[in-house]
Amino acid sequence: MLMPSIFGENLFDDFFGDFDREMRRMDHRLYGKNAAREMKTDVHEHEDHYEVDIDLPGFRKEDITLELQNGYLTVTAAKGMDKDETTKKGRVIRQERYAGALQRSFYVGDALTEADIGAKLEHGVLSLNIPKKDEKKLPEKRTIMIEG
Repeated sequence: MLMPSIFGENLFDDFFGDFDREMRRMDHRLYGKNAAREMKTDVHEHEDHYEVDIDLPGFRKEDITLELQNGYLTVTAAKGMDKDETTKKGRVIRQERYAGALQRSFYVGDALTEADIGAKLEHGVLSLNIPKKDEKKLPEKRTIMIEG
């Protein structure tokens, strides 16, 4: 395609350059533009349990809740900025630190109770130990033969 140029440079380089750079940058991001608001999770399967590691940098133990309901384990992490922080440190000109809530659910089955699941927060990583338990098996379907 022929493009107008002056002194060997494309006239549209600067016009489209920022847009193209931003589009390429977004393509290269692993999690997209919402990466800061996602819980990056690793799940490892062992013979008798699952090991789940969730990155929650900057969250304290008090900021995190784990709930088990209807076979779903829900991890919620919430933190807000201290309102007094503005008066202590001056007026905020730019704020990039995260304030908000994250939530993610995992299906673990109906056979587990809260006591079965172990949780530990260390260096910004929440580690969960979820045992494998056999689901209650439904009675096997048996067919009765009809004579005649």
